Amino acid sequence: MLSPTTKRASLLASGAAVAGLLLSSLAGGVSYAADNESCRPDGLYKTPGVDVPYCSVYDTEGREKMGADHQRRVIGYFTGWRTGKNGQPAYLAKDIPWEKITHINYAFGHIGGDNKLSVGTDGPDNAATGMTWPGVAGAEMDPAYAYKGHFNLLNKFKKQHPNVKTLISVGGWAETGGYFADNGDRVNSGGFYSMATNADGSVNQAGIDTFATSAVDFIRKYGFNGVDIDYEYPTTMKDAGNPLDWQLANARRAGLVQGYAALMKSLREKLDTAGATDGKHYMLTVAAPSSGYLLRGMETFQMQKYLDYVNIMSYDLHGAWNEYVGPNASLFDDGKDGELAAANVYGSSQYGGIGYLNTDWAYHYFRGSMPAGRINIGLPYYTRGHKNVQGGTDGLWGKASATTCPAGAGLTKCGDGATGIDNLWHDKDTNGVESPAGSNPMWHAKNLEKGIVGDYVTQYGFPANTALTGTYARKYDSTLVAPWLWNAQKKVFLSTEDEQSVAAKADYVVSKGIGGTMVWEMAGDYGWNAAKGQYEMGSTLTSLMYDKFKAAAPYGAKKSNATLPTQAVKIDAQFTEFKLGDSNYPITPKIKITNNTAATLPGGTEFQFDYGTSAPANASDQSGFGTKVISSDHTGNNVGGLKGDFHRVSLKLPAWQSLAPGATVDLAFNYYLPVSTPSNWTVNINGTTYALAGDLARGTTVVEPGTTTPPTTPPTTPPTTPPTTPPTTPPTTPPTTPPTGCTAPAYVAGTVYNAGNEVSHNGRKYKAQWWTQNETPGTTGDWGVWKDLGAC
Repeated sequence: MLSPTTKRASLLASGAAVAGLLLSSLAGGVSYAADNESCRPDGLYKTPGVDVPYCSVYDTEGREKMGADHQRRVIGYFTGWRTGKNGQPAYLAKDIPWEKITHINYAFGHIGGDNKLSVGTDGPDNAATGMTWPGVAGAEMDPAYAYKGHFNLLNKFKKQHPNVKTLISVGGWAETGGYFADNGDRVNSGGFYSMATNADGSVNQAGIDTFATSAVDFIRKYGFNGVDIDYEYPTTMKDAGNPLDWQLANARRAGLVQGYAALMKSLREKLDTAGATDGKHYMLTVAAPSSGYLLRGMETFQMQKYLDYVNIMSYDLHGAWNEYVGPNASLFDDGKDGELAAANVYGSSQYGGIGYLNTDWAYHYFRGSMPAGRINIGLPYYTRGHKNVQGGTDGLWGKASATTCPAGAGLTKCGDGATGIDNLWHDKDTNGVESPAGSNPMWHAKNLEKGIVGDYVTQYGFPANTALTGTYARKYDSTLVAPWLWNAQKKVFLSTEDEQSVAAKADYVVSKGIGGTMVWEMAGDYGWNAAKGQYEMGSTLTSLMYDKFKAAAPYGAKKSNATLPTQAVKIDAQFTEFKLGDSNYPITPKIKITNNTAATLPGGTEFQFDYGTSAPANASDQSGFGTKVISSDHTGNNVGGLKGDFHRVSLKLPAWQSLAPGATVDLAFNYYLPVSTPSNWTVNINGTTYALAGDLARGTTVVEPGTTTPPTTPPTTPPTTPPTTPPTTPPTTPPTTPPTGCTAPAYVAGTVYNAGNEVSHNGRKYKAQWWTQNETPGTTGDWGVWKDLGAC
C-alpha cells in the first residue's frame, strides 16, 4: 500500500543541569540534587559511559517538561515550501500558533550524495537558510543569526516561546530515496536506503556514521533541539514507499530493518555524547508507519528503545493508490473496511477479526513496547478522496477503480482519485500532469462543505468564476470517528477532519495516557475570515487540542501496567530470523535467549513477557517451550477499539534444557499480526523472580541471580534510581562536626547522597559516584558507589 502525504508525493510530503535541579525537602530545608538517571524515560536506551543530561528535558518521573499548560504534546510539521514566492498562500514561522504547540518538525532536510544532512546550497533562494520576506510583518530577520530563511525565524520566535522545541525532520515521502537539487530536479541518490544499507543488504556503518556526525553538526549550527527521521519505509514488504525508490529499496529489502536499527543506535549515541558536552539532551524521534501491512515487514520495530518518542503516521490509511474508498485516518475499526474484507481479515480466525487500518490499532502496536507517553498519534490536516465512487453508504466503503494510473507511480492498478477543484493541493506525475488524490487543505474542504469558492482558487490555477458542481454534504461515522464530504451528484468522496473528530481523538489521547498528537501539516488548519466570508489558514483544530490537553493529567510514563521486580538480570531475549515480506505470514521469528549471568538456568526456568493487543491472543511456539498466553487485556474483534494493552505470555525451558553462563537457546515463535518488541520480561530462577536488564526499566538494579549485589563488572549506569520525591523528614540528624582530622562532613545513614558528594567515615574520605542512600562507605567495593579517597 502506498502512503504519500500531500506534498510529500512529488515535492518530497548536563552535568550543569543535574547540579541545577534541586528538590527541597518539606522539613528542614534539606536539598537533594536529582541525578540524570532519575530523569531518564522508562525504556530509553542510555549510551554507555555518557552522563546524558536527561534532566534538561525530563522531570524525575521521566516525563517531558513542556510548560505548565502543556500536559500533552502538540507537534506540528512546518514545511519549507509554503513561502508565498510561487503566488500561493504563504505559511511562515509567524503564522504558527506558538502558544498552542509544544514541538515543531521542520520538513524537510535530506541526505546529500555525500551522506550528510543538508537543506541545499546556501543562497537567497534557499527557503531554510537564505530567503527573506521584505515588507511582511513578523517575518523580519533576527540579526543575531548568521543565516536567514525559515531557520532564522524559527529561532527568533523560540526566544519568545522557550518551551517550544524544534526538530529537523529528514526524508519524507519524496526525499527518502533521493533529494531535490537546487534547481528542483530530483536526484535519485539512494538517500536512506543506500546510506544505511549496502547493496548486499549489510549495514553501511560508514554511511551511517557520516550522516549521524553531520546531524549533530547541523542541529548545533541551526539551533534545533533534535532530529526527526522520516524514513519511508525500511520494511521488507516489496514495492513499499515511493515508487521512484522501488528498484533501489527492493534489492536491499533483506537488510533495511537492520540498517534502520543501526542508524537509530548511532544517532542516539552521537546525540547523547554531544548533549553531555553541551549540557542539554538532544531528542531523537521518528515518523513511523501505522499500517499493519508495512509494519509486518519491520520485524518488531526494535529501534524504539533509541527514541525519545514515536510519531505515528496514523493517516493515509485509505486513498487513491487503490480502489477501496474509506477514511484517511479513522480512530477505530468498524468491522466493515472494504480493503480488509477483500483480504478476508475479518473472516480469518487467525487474525481474530482485528482490523489493522486505524489509529487505535497502530497505537496499541507501539504500546506493546513503549510507555503511552512516548507515543504520539498522527492527525491529517488534509483530505484524501476518490471520484466516480460506486456503492457504499454515501461513498463509505464503496469502490472507485481507475482505468489508468499516474505516470511514474509504478502501479498497474489504482483508485480513481479526485481531481480539479477537489484536489487543490495536487501533486504532479512525472509528465507534469496533476496526480489524482483528492488532497486538499482542511480550510478548502470547509469551503467546499459550505458551498464557498474561495478567492484563493486563482492561485491554484482555477478561473475566478469557478462554480461548484453538486453539494458537498458532511457525513460522520461515530464508530470510526471519521467525517467526510459526499457529493452525490459527482460521486466524490473526500475524507476530512474537523472539530468533532479532532475533539474525540484528543479525548482518546487523554484517556489512554498518550503523549500527545502530531499533525501533518500546520498549514492545513483552518480559521474563518468574516471579512471575506471564507475559510483560510488558521489554528482552529490546534487550539482545540491545546484546550483539551492543558488541564489533562500527566501522561503515562511507565511501560508496564504491573509492578515488576526491581532486580534485573543480564539475560538477553531477541527476536531474530524474520522471513521477508509476503513470506512472513504467519509471523515466525526465532526468540533467541542468551544467559549473560554467572549462574546456570535450570530446566523448567519460566520466562514471562507482554506483547501488544495489536495481535490476537493466539501466540505459540513450535519448539517444546510450552508457550501460552496466560492472560489478556483484550479478546475478540476491535470494533470501537482495543480494550487493553497487553497479552501476558509464559514459556519455560524444557525440563532437560539447562542454560549455562554464556549459552544461547532459541525457539520458533508464532503469531499472526504485527507487534512491536515484546517487553516487561520476567524470569523466575530457583524461586526468585527478576526483570531483564534489556527492558531498560527505570528503578532496577542489575544483580547476579541468587544475590542482591551487582555483577563484578562496573555498571554503565547508576544501579539505583532515587525516589521521585525527597523524604518528608530527614532520617537522622547529622553530627554538627565531622570526625577529628576530617574536613568532609560525616556520613549519616539514611541521608540521600548524589554524584560528587564527599563524606568522611571511620577516618577515611569517600566520594559518591552516583545517587545513593543507606550504602555505608567502605562496604561497596572497588566498583561500588563510594570511591575511597584515602585517610583524612
